[in-house]
Amino acid sequence: MSSDLKTFIKGRGSNSNITGRFEKTQSHLEDEYAYEATYEAQIHTEVRYEQAKSLITSNTSPDVPFRLSVNPYRGCEHGCIYCFARPSHAYIDLSPGLDFETKLTAKINAPNVFERELCNIRYQCQPIALGINTDAYQPIEKQLNITRSLLEIAYQYKQPISLITKSALITRDLSLLEKMAAENLVQVAISITTLDNDLKRILEPRTASGHTRLNLVKALSERRIPTTVLAAPVIPFVNDHELESIVHQSAEAGAQSAHYIMLRLPHEVAPLFTDWLHTHLPDRAEHVLSRIKDMRGGQLYDSQFGKRMTGEGIYADLIRQRFHLAIKKTGLSGERMLPLDCSLFRIPPKSGDQLSLI
Repeated sequence: MSSDLKTFIKGRGSNSNITGRFEKTQSHLEDEYAYEATYEAQIHTEVRYEQAKSLITSNTSPDVPFRLSVNPYRGCEHGCIYCFARPSHAYIDLSPGLDFETKLTAKINAPNVFERELCNIRYQCQPIALGINTDAYQPIEKQLNITRSLLEIAYQYKQPISLITKSALITRDLSLLEKMAAENLVQVAISITTLDNDLKRILEPRTASGHTRLNLVKALSERRIPTTVLAAPVIPFVNDHELESIVHQSAEAGAQSAHYIMLRLPHEVAPLFTDWLHTHLPDRAEHVLSRIKDMRGGQLYDSQFGKRMTGEGIYADLIRQRFHLAIKKTGLSGERMLPLDCSLFRIPPKSGDQLSLI
């Protein structure tokens, strides 16, 4: 494939529809022109509607600050080339490459399922992370309003919610989030990868700019909505030099705390990111990959708890020291935000419910 063809699609993170790891066969096009026609056909975003059987999922990972999560969408149009969720598309027989950012699934009945699960007699209230696998505020949310409906239900039930996003669409829900925050029912994390627009356009093409995200931090903080910033992912020789600037400007914008996550390359993300490097940053591609391996025991990825988010070795230690020095200078907290309040949870009365005799 020619270099011109590799950069043909603008506004997409991946340059290929890499075969998922569960595929038993692989198909190859014989003619470059036939490939180009297929390539062009995958520019447009397709949305499939799914009737979800369940919604609240649980995990036991000690590396994440939540046990329960809800994801209203599969795939993400933001197109971040580094996204750890890309491999999940292989489970539905789609590519973690272009398919992940162009063939999306919306769990159209998510609000009904969410309410049903909150009403389940076995449900015990604890904070739920909303939009963890893929961004709950990605572009299709503007039309579908699934995330908005989930938040409205959470507020009715006094169900605590944590959100992570890199989308300006969250400002649509500021009034609702402000009400939830007043009762300690919500926290928001804004992910800021880079403040360099030229880098953002190729690294995470359909996301808000870094400075727009700083404005989100300011808007949330002005509404007294607890807000943290994730400098994530930190990529050697790509955006690592911005770490202190992101922390400093986040503090100025009103963030209460900040955290960072080192680049993770699980499963198909590794070849996709490698291809991205050779396409966009060929002069330093091998240098970047070599430093990643230094942090991951000689491999591009290490899935061990306690290491996968931060890496290990001299470079990982240097990033850790730089980050802690930066938050110390700015006065930001590097600790998790205060726990949300689960004591208010209740199942609201429905029309026709029998009144209490007491």
